Amino acid sequence: MKTEVTRTTLWMAGMAGIVAVVAGLAAWDAERESAAALGQFAERGVTLSRALAAVIARPAQVAGGPLAEADLLARLHTVERPRALALLVHRPGEDFLRATNGTMVRSAPVAEALARGGASARIPRDEAAVFGLPARTALAGIARIDGPAGGGLDIVVVASAEHERDREIRARRRLVLSVLLAAGLVLVLGGLAMRNQRKELVLERELALADLARGRDERLQRASKAAVMGTLAMGVAHEISTPLGVIFARAEQMLPKVSGDERLAAGVAAILAQTDRIKQVMRGLLGLARGDVPSAERIEPRAVVDQAVALVEHRFDQAGVRLHRAIAPELPAVMGDPRLLEHAVVNLLLNACDACQPGDEVIVRADRAAEEIRLAVEDPGAGISAADRERALEPFFTTKARGEGTGLGLAIAREIVASHRGRLEFLPRQPRGTLAMIFLPPAVPAAPAERSADALA
Repeated sequence: MKTEVTRTTLWMAGMAGIVAVVAGLAAWDAERESAAALGQFAERGVTLSRALAAVIARPAQVAGGPLAEADLLARLHTVERPRALALLVHRPGEDFLRATNGTMVRSAPVAEALARGGASARIPRDEAAVFGLPARTALAGIARIDGPAGGGLDIVVVASAEHERDREIRARRRLVLSVLLAAGLVLVLGGLAMRNQRKELVLERELALADLARGRDERLQRASKAAVMGTLAMGVAHEISTPLGVIFARAEQMLPKVSGDERLAAGVAAILAQTDRIKQVMRGLLGLARGDVPSAERIEPRAVVDQAVALVEHRFDQAGVRLHRAIAPELPAVMGDPRLLEHAVVNLLLNACDACQPGDEVIVRADRAAEEIRLAVEDPGAGISAADRERALEPFFTTKARGEGTGLGLAIAREIVASHRGRLEFLPRQPRGTLAMIFLPPAVPAAPAERSADALA
């Protein structure tokens, strides 16, 4: 959110910078054009002064006599224009100019131009009134009329640049107005952009809060289901413990009576072993429901897979589904409760078997995936959709028909794997099928002292 605001601010600053650069270039160009216009105006004044000098001096040159100053001023008066053009005469050696009405006028810029023999001079606006011109910048053009014996007069044409300066002022005003309009446009667009962005940020915030609330509700729902599952597991364990104890006791009583029959003895021994296994699995599941840490034993991945396969082989035979093992050699051991890990793999195998058709083949693997141990079950069944894959680990969620599944198998498997610091993942196979994977961290190698103690034992 802060990044978006900063981006908008930088955009507005950049636009303001562009407007400032354009305004500066426009002002520089206007100043350059103004200077060029004043230069051209000064050239016209010089040209006018030279033309007047040539025209006025010609009658005197024809007569061959000196030029009378009064006659010269009278001729210049006919050319003079009030508030626009003033004509003056200067005699060498004098520090003033003589106007056509006979008055004496002093001007430092004109005097400086005459002293250095210049052809033009720029007169500031505060001195323009001396020549009877408006308070605008004026330009003076200077030309000399040569007389006999080195004598002569300087004709000074002073013209007001009032119209040029007014045009310059109007141009500057247009420039300022353009800059203000551009800046206003930038501010308006920036304000609209920030307003829209503010609405977007508010909407994003509301969506984020809604997502948080939805996620919190989902977590509460999952926690509630987990609590229900724990309560159910404890209730089921309590209800099963009594008949399970009866089965175990009756089997122990039968064992001496069938000792002479090898087949019956093996069957009773199997009943005792599986009854004990059920008790151990139930004890482990109750521990998970209570939040207990599972027992920490060093377990070979091959042993987990072999024991899980032995428990479900009869189900695969009944369904007509082949079961293939692919176990990598020399896998590191993992730490945990072997009965719980076997139960997690059994759940994955049973789900794979239920998803297959007769003649299909399920592959159970044990290998390494980077720094972890992977136990994977791969089936060519109908597969699982993306939506169901996200909910497959939720308690009581099942895609099976009513009465064929409880929706607890994968949820229990996930809790078992999580308690062993691992994770359970599902991936779709191409073109169909599912790959279920359990990732477990390898066991830390035993210290030398521990290995020596184990060897002595």
